[in-house]
Amino acid sequence: MGYNILIVDDSAVTRAVIRRTLLMAQLPLANVFEAADGAAGLAMLEIHKVDLVLADLHMPNMGGVEMTSRILASEATRHIPVVVVSAEPSEEKLQALKTQGVRGCIRKPFTPVQIRDVVNEALGVAK
Repeated sequence: MGYNILIVDDSAVTRAVIRRTLLMAQLPLANVFEAADGAAGLAMLEIHKVDLVLADLHMPNMGGVEMTSRILASEATRHIPVVVVSAEPSEEKLQALKTQGVRGCIRKPFTPVQIRDVVNEALGVAK
């Protein structure tokens, strides 16, 4: 059985890179869903069973910080691990997100090994 992963990023190129990197990391994937902003990501969570969200922070309409806050505040979605995938330079901001419940942070650019390790850790998979 594979994971259902939602990628939320305003760049179609970045979403494609993340998707390809997930495949290169040889993670057991069932479905990979995509959304271009936080609002679309929340809508995807209403219609699809998702095991993990990979989210950018800086997006138009609704950014990753607001989307993550809504995911973690909702009874229906708070169990879904969120991992930030961002070029955010502020270590303090990333630590603040972890304090709020984000399960991991992946800095752009990233490698398949980094993706694999952070996804497995967020999903509680033993190494």
